[in-house]
Amino acid sequence: MRSLLPLTALLLASAAPAQTAPPLPTWEGQIIYQVMPDRFFDGDKTNNVGVDRSNLRAWHGGDLPGLTAKLPYIQQLGATAIWLTPIYRQQAVNSFDTAPYHGYWPADFRDVDPHFGTLADFGRFTAAARGAGMRVVLDQVINHYGYAAPAVRQNPAWFNGEAQCAAAQNRDVDCPLAGLPDLRQSNPEVRQFLLENADFWRRQGVDGFRYDAIKHVEGPFLRELLRRDRTAGTWTLGEWYDADTGTVAEWQKAGFDSLFLFSLQGAMRQSVMGGGSLTNVASVLARQDELPRPGEVALFLDNHDVPRFAQGSLFEDEGQARTRYGLRALMTLKGVPVIWQGTEIAMRGGGDPDNRRSMRFENEWTPAEREVFRAAQGAIAARKASRALSVGTQTLLPVPARLEDDLLLLVRQSGPERVLAAWHGGRERRTYSIRLSTLGLGNGTQALTRSLYAGQDAKLSVSGGWLHLSLPGRDAAAFTLR
Repeated sequence: MRSLLPLTALLLASAAPAQTAPPLPTWEGQIIYQVMPDRFFDGDKTNNVGVDRSNLRAWHGGDLPGLTAKLPYIQQLGATAIWLTPIYRQQAVNSFDTAPYHGYWPADFRDVDPHFGTLADFGRFTAAARGAGMRVVLDQVINHYGYAAPAVRQNPAWFNGEAQCAAAQNRDVDCPLAGLPDLRQSNPEVRQFLLENADFWRRQGVDGFRYDAIKHVEGPFLRELLRRDRTAGTWTLGEWYDADTGTVAEWQKAGFDSLFLFSLQGAMRQSVMGGGSLTNVASVLARQDELPRPGEVALFLDNHDVPRFAQGSLFEDEGQARTRYGLRALMTLKGVPVIWQGTEIAMRGGGDPDNRRSMRFENEWTPAEREVFRAAQGAIAARKASRALSVGTQTLLPVPARLEDDLLLLVRQSGPERVLAAWHGGRERRTYSIRLSTLGLGNGTQALTRSLYAGQDAKLSVSGGWLHLSLPGRDAAAFTLR
């Protein structure tokens, strides 16, 4: 965090005057589906060089033609945008007995790796996504090259070496991340090269960039990169690993549209999957007013860098049930939900590379996995059908202290439309009756109302100054408030 405030000051001081600034891109209301192309679907068997699906550190054969073929599946789930991990041409050899299947060891930033297909395949994918009304987010590496990339030998002045690292005031920026060749963005050639990479991929049909490892990138370069992205109307999503609300707020002020809210992910892992107190989540949500643009913040249960959400339980059936709970809960929150491929069926997996098992589709699912998918699909559909859930304000309600371990309530509102979200951490079904005045809600009467989530047995009514909720154990529901 030592580098964060000075960097933010630099970025803010250099910002264009408000009256001349381009409009802010907004993705509020979008639902992003994250794909690691090699681990998604194999659409072209002819590019399967080195494929070994029995080895989690080898190529598995997924590619851009396969992703294009599976767009209807992603649409069926209800996602409106797709984030691809990097598709650049990768280093030609393995490092640490691992193939560069993940895309983060680039050798050529302006070509598609042959395992994924060709630039023409990427063009067909972006055209198909656009035709389906879906936006495309591409992962951008701006900190490093692959370990064995030829550029490391060809352009040694482009990289921070031992001398720069030894003299560094900020080792996060000037020293290698995991030993990867660390780009020196203050070098004019490197700076121009990286800026033009963003321009190149914009021309290929990309709508947004997810910037990898921003904690490790030089501030002046980031300032210029974000200025150009904003001018081009490109949405920007930064990855600062373990970011809390304060970190996200500072980076939004610095020019990023969005960051991943890791502190909320950690709280949901503890409270929803782990069965801990819901006060863990409430304490994160209570800081929402610190965020300049809360509707843009990326919300997630898991991704390719952390263990699978469902792995938080020793028992597969419990992991599935709590993943349903987590997905329904996620869809009640203000922000941009991001679903990592397979979370919609509660795929399991520990740390890297176990969290990157190949995706399985309908013909391979168990009945329990189908139930998780239907819950995810239903929650997404309810969110998209409700302007309050999609883009409304969010107000955390003051639940009585005796209930706050097991009950979290919040109101989402857009114009006259109000939705009450109820998260229930108790093991068994329970009925709660709470005075409206305690919650800060006005008096009124409302007949029995069922959850907006299809197939869920949850009910709400209001009478005599009391809110009555009947909630299943360990689940989240959403109700229209009249």
